[in-house]
Amino acid sequence: MARETTWVELPETRYPILFEANWLAGTSASCRDVLAEHVGKTALLVSNQTVVDLYGDRLMSELEGVKVDLHLIPEGEANKTLAELEKIIGTLIKQQHTRETTLIALGGGVVGDMTGFAAAIYQRGVPFLQVPTTLLAQVDSSVGGKTAVNHALGKNMIGAFHQPRAVLMDVAVLKSLPPREFAAGMAEIVKHALLADVSYLDWLIKKQDLILQMDDVVLSEMVRKSCEIKSAIVAEDEKEQGRRALLNLGHTFGHAIETLSGYGQCLHGEAVAIGTVMAADLSARHGWISEADVERIVQLLRTFNLPTELSESLDIAAFQAAMGRDKKARASGLRLVLLRALGRAEVVSDFDERLLSETLVRFLKV
Repeated sequence: MARETTWVELPETRYPILFEANWLAGTSASCRDVLAEHVGKTALLVSNQTVVDLYGDRLMSELEGVKVDLHLIPEGEANKTLAELEKIIGTLIKQQHTRETTLIALGGGVVGDMTGFAAAIYQRGVPFLQVPTTLLAQVDSSVGGKTAVNHALGKNMIGAFHQPRAVLMDVAVLKSLPPREFAAGMAEIVKHALLADVSYLDWLIKKQDLILQMDDVVLSEMVRKSCEIKSAIVAEDEKEQGRRALLNLGHTFGHAIETLSGYGQCLHGEAVAIGTVMAADLSARHGWISEADVERIVQLLRTFNLPTELSESLDIAAFQAAMGRDKKARASGLRLVLLRALGRAEVVSDFDERLLSETLVRFLKV
């Protein structure tokens, strides 16, 4: 498959998302030209041990002539903290990296978020590249410039907007993912279809067997389509003042699940899957979508081996408090992303509190 490029067009910058099969997972292609364009004489590669063992040597071979230092972070959402972020900054200082250096995130969403945040704040901002190696990172966290770490009281509460110089994709790496990690990424893909494109939802249903078989052509088309949806929304609303909030379908519920369950116990994609069903349930209670629509969503998520309900009860009061700390909330109260129809989401502040309570009881009282 030939290289393809999608551009993220923003008011003050633009950057490419490159799709090049087997440049990282094999040796049949190369992104050396792109790396040479965006990486200076020095770079800090941020990753974790598992990913470096798989792809570190290959990436290093593509960075010909660049002095590259390596910083490894522990795996898992529980380590997406200010303490670990400070260690990245410490490596940059100890190795005497200047404003001319480039950070490279090689890994999943945790690596990408932390590397991007470090790049945003080191010496008031340095360039960085995203090289995402999980499905969730490829279709969601690597695109759009959101960077953050977690706080004990809320997910991604400490962060900054800092756009990458480029995003380099290789869908061939997805075949090395554990099944649970691949499934987690599918939650974000289903979310994209539900909020923006019902024909994409139909396509996912039609292609579900080939997706599960990891068909190269279908995976490439799926990742590219999701990136195009997200890129178009980010281009309209870079700093999440309006339409970009739609990308948080399922996330207000999902982030509360992650916070109360303990970061890493429930993967982000798993929490988003459950949160998406909760949002769909509340949408149906308002009469905007049908029960058949909700069941269609549930069955598709289950087909992709995702949970659609909690395995244990959560305290409703604590859950509501966690939802109240959501970044979409305003002084006037909570806002939720709900479905007006399949393929059309909306940020809603005038939802029926009684119906929300019914949804919470339905899902939290296991």
